[in-house]
Amino acid sequence: MTQRELELVKIRRDSDTKAAELVKMEKMLQQTKDLIDRKNEKSSDTAGCQENMEDLEEKVRSTQQYRRNSLHHTQMLETQMKTVKGELALKLDHLQQLRNVLRRSQQKAEERKAAMEKLAADLM
Repeated sequence: MTQRELELVKIRRDSDTKAAELVKMEKMLQQTKDLIDRKNEKSSDTAGCQENMEDLEEKVRSTQQYRRNSLHHTQMLETQMKTVKGELALKLDHLQQLRNVLRRSQQKAEERKAAMEKLAADLM
């Protein structure tokens, strides 16, 4: 595998990992929100509830920030993957053009060789 292909595989793997992390974080966020709702319903102690709410809100903010960062990183990886794909397509096209030039050159060389052999045979 070429370096670019290895990079592309790594980017895909990282993207898949980040997507799975995002799903986990969303579940965690939902669980935290559910916990906040239950705490609000059950708690009659407003001071204790306020402290728990602040902790939970901080966790929610932290989770949302992590989710935003993960999403941004995933988007960057996807952009890099598209760039690498584009570069690979250009390289492939260029290699195909070079292969065609090589085939034509080989064909011309064979034709010249045959013509030289014919001339050599005519001279004898």
